[in-house]
Amino acid sequence: MGELVYARDVYGHTLVELGKKDERIVVLDADLSSSTRTSFFAKEFPQRFLNLGVAEQNMMATAAGLAACGKIVFVSTFSMFATARALDQVRNTIAYNNFNVKIVATHGGLTVGEDGASHQALEDVAFMRSIPNMRVIVPADAPEAKEAVLAAYREEGPFYIRLGRSKVASLEKREKFELGKGYILAAGEDIAIVACGIMVKEALLARQMLSAEGITPYVINIHTVKPFDKDLIVEVAKKVKGFVVCEEHSVTGGLGSSVAEALADLLPRPLRRIGVRDKFGQSGSPAQLLEAYGLKANNISEAVRSLLKWKV
Repeated sequence: MGELVYARDVYGHTLVELGKKDERIVVLDADLSSSTRTSFFAKEFPQRFLNLGVAEQNMMATAAGLAACGKIVFVSTFSMFATARALDQVRNTIAYNNFNVKIVATHGGLTVGEDGASHQALEDVAFMRSIPNMRVIVPADAPEAKEAVLAAYREEGPFYIRLGRSKVASLEKREKFELGKGYILAAGEDIAIVACGIMVKEALLARQMLSAEGITPYVINIHTVKPFDKDLIVEVAKKVKGFVVCEEHSVTGGLGSSVAEALADLLPRPLRRIGVRDKFGQSGSPAQLLEAYGLKANNISEAVRSLLKWKV
């Protein structure tokens, strides 16, 4: 793994780069610009930055209005507040009208840490994935977060990009980012581990652990949860006995559901899901929470072993 970097730092710097090239870009935040790093843009372009205060629903409606006037709008706050709190406006005002609003939410998942359940978005991908017109991206690291933001800028229509709070290790091996396309990080046999976000790192660590036992699973990075790369899943399904899907999110409605739906529709295979199982988060350090909720490499390894023993 490469160096540890805040994906939200890269987001802030990318906004500034884009702002210098395109005067249509405006940025909105809900009194969290120092945390989301939209403060970088606010410093450079104060006339194109709006702090809407702790009023996320109003912020989304304002973003829709600006997009209707031809602006490219980037909207940021914590993932919990961008989705659960403002879902009505996201669905009915932004997505229904297919407006050019890019929701880049930070502090997604359990690794928000000590802020606890009220701030830990574990359902956000499921919410946003279910909305028509919405594209959903969960980058694995900071470089991928930059590519996701650039892709959202180039493409018309609404996006939801989910970033974390903590620093993340950059992948040492990657393929060029392509919206709607996953890729194989490590080829293997028998079992495929599919992951997004910070769980890509854990999947690679699990593969290292399993390799010592003579087990070499595929590792697949699916950064775009919607539109979902069914073709890649079917291609790999033809070569393996089953899948383990890993996400820092509820097992309901996110990446695991996407893979399960693709397999059920096209080429059934056994599947194990690594994620949060119908629970709220709680206060604790990121490391403690990932351990407590079973989102570590050893949990992935055990799921792979279980699948290898599974018989129809």
